[in-house]
Amino acid sequence: MIKRLFDIVVSLFSLIILFPLFLLIAIWVVIDSGFPVLYVQQRVGRGNKDFPLLKFRTMHQGADQKGLLTVGSNDHRITRAGGLLRKYKLDELPQLFNILRGQMSFVGPRPEVRKYVDLYTSDQKKVLSVKPGLTDYASLQYLDENTILQQFPDPEKAYIETIMPDKLMLNIRYINHRSLLTDIKIILKTIGKIVR
Repeated sequence: MIKRLFDIVVSLFSLIILFPLFLLIAIWVVIDSGFPVLYVQQRVGRGNKDFPLLKFRTMHQGADQKGLLTVGSNDHRITRAGGLLRKYKLDELPQLFNILRGQMSFVGPRPEVRKYVDLYTSDQKKVLSVKPGLTDYASLQYLDENTILQQFPDPEKAYIETIMPDKLMLNIRYINHRSLLTDIKIILKTIGKIVR
């Protein structure tokens, strides 16, 4: 209950304060690569149920049909505006609406696409017992995931066999020791890492 109240108050306050930034980003996306401004992708949330995750569009239209993972900083599918938005995680800001609607929380396991969730073991599915989040321990550990994947000859195989299991282990660690204080610490660490 306290966590939900925190999510509502902070997301609503953030949306009001950040409205001018939302407007500027929207205009920038349109000037750079046209409409639509938002990219909507089905992700898996609590209870193994799909929900529409919102992002500012950072790729050319239809680019997700060529692969779900983004590899490296020179992925030709990413627009010019998209590169900067991704670098500073500004593309994730529309998820404040997901939080306000109760589909996500500020802190929790990052929501995954169905393709990869279907590969979870029964133990790993524990991450689906809580609301997904905007940030978590795994987000801090893999802030530069795209660059890490670039080092592997088969990025998707590396993601499935190495990175995804490690992220899920960190997610379960969070679930087992979650508290409002822990959430606040993770949020502050995330902001600090992005700013640095």
